[in-house]
Amino acid sequence: MKNELTKAELEILRMLWKLGSSTVRQVNDAINEEREVNYTSTLKLMQIMHEKGILQRDASQMKHVYKPAEAEDKTKESLLDNFVDTIYDGSPSKLVMQLMGGRKTSKQDLDAIKDMLRKLDGQ
Repeated sequence: MKNELTKAELEILRMLWKLGSSTVRQVNDAINEEREVNYTSTLKLMQIMHEKGILQRDASQMKHVYKPAEAEDKTKESLLDNFVDTIYDGSPSKLVMQLMGGRKTSKQDLDAIKDMLRKLDGQ
């Protein structure tokens, strides 16, 4: 997986994660529920993503079916690792401090974070 994806590529991946294996038409229709995009633009981008190895394509039927080449969790982990390395000098704590300092965090989220920290501390 390439560590840098365009906004449009991420949008297509997000739709495929949501829908599962899908045709270009299905992906395009889902994107059009959020914003207007031409079918040909979605088609071309999905073809490019296939060439780059981001998507896999089943061409055994008339309508090609696409799916992400990597699992959602693996892709997100790779993108996040690259982001932390690039923006926060590889320091997850700097990222967390930035997130916690700039947003109102719910008690439920804080409890989940505390539970995660307790589990990590117990390793």
